[in-house]
Amino acid sequence: MAPIGFLVVFFAWPVLAIVGRGFAEGGLDVVLGDARTWQLAGFTVASAAASTVVAVVAGLPVAFLLARVRLPGVGLARTLVLVPFVLPTVVVGLAFRALWPDGGVLPIVLANAFFNVAVVARTVAGLWARLDSRTADAARALGASPWRAFRSVTLPALAPAVASAAAVVFLFCATSFGVVLILGGARYRTLETEIYLRTVDLLDLSGAAALSLIQFAAVVAALVLGGLARRRKEGARTGSGGARRPRGGEWWGVGAAGVVLALLLTPIVALLADSVSTEDGWSLAGYRALSGTGEKGALQVSGWDAAVNSLKVAIDATLLAVVVGVLASVVLVALRRSPAKPARGLGETMDAVLMLPLGVSAVTVGFGYLVTLDALPGDLRTSPYLVPLAQALVITPLIVRMVLPVLRSVDVRLRQAASTLGASPLRVWREIDLPLALRPLVAAAGFGFVVALGEFGATSFLARPTSPTLPVAIASLMGRPGELNNQMAYAACALLMLVTVLAVALIDRLGRGRVGEF
Repeated sequence: MAPIGFLVVFFAWPVLAIVGRGFAEGGLDVVLGDARTWQLAGFTVASAAASTVVAVVAGLPVAFLLARVRLPGVGLARTLVLVPFVLPTVVVGLAFRALWPDGGVLPIVLANAFFNVAVVARTVAGLWARLDSRTADAARALGASPWRAFRSVTLPALAPAVASAAAVVFLFCATSFGVVLILGGARYRTLETEIYLRTVDLLDLSGAAALSLIQFAAVVAALVLGGLARRRKEGARTGSGGARRPRGGEWWGVGAAGVVLALLLTPIVALLADSVSTEDGWSLAGYRALSGTGEKGALQVSGWDAAVNSLKVAIDATLLAVVVGVLASVVLVALRRSPAKPARGLGETMDAVLMLPLGVSAVTVGFGYLVTLDALPGDLRTSPYLVPLAQALVITPLIVRMVLPVLRSVDVRLRQAASTLGASPLRVWREIDLPLALRPLVAAAGFGFVVALGEFGATSFLARPTSPTLPVAIASLMGRPGELNNQMAYAACALLMLVTVLAVALIDRLGRGRVGEF
């Protein structure tokens, strides 16, 4: 069970070591009894819930556009809506900072929602495209208005997908790091940023451990709700869907989707404008300065060196995550198809456990690496593969969520026929499963690559100043005074955004508009 071994060594062990060390140092009761702790928890939950509501409301009309509308440009909209989800957090943080220089609660909520509209839109669209449209048409024929037909017929049928997407969005928003760090500053903190502060700046391990436990409880609750909603979605009745040209009131839905897409582009356009604007007018000085180390030596390497290092680290992390994610997906499919009920229950438990790295503080994991990995041969704490390991841990759950539904959809009769003809289990997988899943698998790898390229939480803690990734370099530049440093940061963000857009276009082309749950 290689995936379980990977999680035990590079996730459970470091996290438990940090939590155990915090308990051993005492002070847990004091932290849990501190009113500020629960204020942090309340702000984390409230802001994540608000972002989830905004993402769901904004994502539903886009889901309608992707699932039910046949118009020129829908394919482009499918690609555009996914771009925010895979943008690096520092890019999104700076994009919203360009619109709200002083930060605050509203930009935090909107930025987290901006990230996750794609989760709602593409998850709900997957079910909506397969719903039998005749039920809603019958309601319309009986005199129901388009809004009442949607509210009474379509929305209840979509409820499992909406709930599943909302649980995932809440999970992502509650553990958001880069956005809150950039837009919240010292005024607004969530559990994630407070864990970072107490671990890195204050070395308060007992406080960080207590906050990690509270965060972990919220994550488990979200995962349980998401798992229940996902099973309901998989069991939902579907029929003959299909896209067509909008009619009557459906144009309001198309218009709302267009407004959402325009709003999603607004922060991106603002960031691009800031990357070429200076106090003296338009300039490409920030892009030219990437060949250096910034004003007054803000970086120890050039911006281009940081970009190259980002590419190398992301490639290593993606390869590792794909291997672990595919192995985990194969095991989960085998357990799901088992006639034994205990095996199916084990599969459901393993499926939930694989999602845990998404909800545990990246800072806790990173600090746990420094505490524990010296016990392994070679002392990985000094290894250049430490950052790829941390990034692979983050993107492996995403790979699983994208590959698993594809492997589950393979007709079991094809596998049985190959086995009857004498093929071994390995050959069956190589000859049947792999060819059918190859394109989505490549698309999932591309998706994992862009997520790894922009990973900031764990990388900000583990990357060395002499070998930073581009997101870490951007954060360093923004933390140093000087207009040139700001221009370099915005220029680097623009480059990351360009790579992301190209990768997303490739993902959509390979995945034919949809890969797994995305």
